Amino acid sequence: MNKYLDINPEVAAALAAGKPVVALESTIISHGMPYPQNVETALNVERIIRENGAVPATIAIIGGRLKAGLTAEEIEYFGKKGQAITKASRRDLAVLCARGEDGATTVATTMIIAHMAGIRIFATGGIGGVHRGAETTMDISADLEELGHTPVMVVCAGAKSILDLGLTLEYLETKGVPVIGYGTQELPAFYTRQSGFSVDYRIDTPEDLAAAFFAQNAMGLGGGMLVTNPIPEEYSMPAETINAAIDRAIAECNEKGIHGKQTTPFLLARVAELTGGDSLASNIRLVYNNAKVAALTAAAYAKL
Repeated sequence: MNKYLDINPEVAAALAAGKPVVALESTIISHGMPYPQNVETALNVERIIRENGAVPATIAIIGGRLKAGLTAEEIEYFGKKGQAITKASRRDLAVLCARGEDGATTVATTMIIAHMAGIRIFATGGIGGVHRGAETTMDISADLEELGHTPVMVVCAGAKSILDLGLTLEYLETKGVPVIGYGTQELPAFYTRQSGFSVDYRIDTPEDLAAAFFAQNAMGLGGGMLVTNPIPEEYSMPAETINAAIDRAIAECNEKGIHGKQTTPFLLARVAELTGGDSLASNIRLVYNNAKVAALTAAAYAKL
């Protein structure tokens, strides 16, 4: 057991009994949405996971402790503290733990802590990726590196559409990460169902997702698996609407000189403003959809 890791008793009992568990990130609570929608969404995601046969494990860093599974009170704490909490990627873990500070886990750090705890499946909104203009800025999310070597399945709605999706797919290919379309051969683009880019494989059932990931782990191939699950049709935004908002937000981001870990929170918040809140509503619904697929996949994996 990692000396810095605390596993919630319910989560620990489920893991010991071989029951399905789904990891959840905490950056979406602190940096992805305003209070109180962030807390409401987080609790609803946990409820959806339970309703679909698995135990939720929201992951975070609190007081220098790596937490696999938060209480409702801890989720409320994260929601209220919001962006005052450090957005923590792999590079931040050691210093935050040594200082006894809080950290909101990104996709990368959620994967790391989930793997430490023995959790195989993780549901999120969208992954980070290669940012537009990365050929000069080298702005590439640590999420992609983590997918390359940490054996956790990540269920998402594709890469965030503020990114360069083509380069993101190329990077994942280089790292040997299988990109699976759940019920689709096309990469979803977070707020919309289509991107114009193809994924590696289409898989149509949670049972087949679980079987593919089980085979990857049984062969000792290492690395994760990325499952891209399109936002439900009724919540999908018109591509021209969301792309126009993204282009404007990126231009403003560049004008303000925002870079690094502040880029994504700024862009998501600005896009929400420019779309009159429609993008935030879509964001919430796609997270719910991913939680359901992840729970069903975890339940199927637990039977293998």
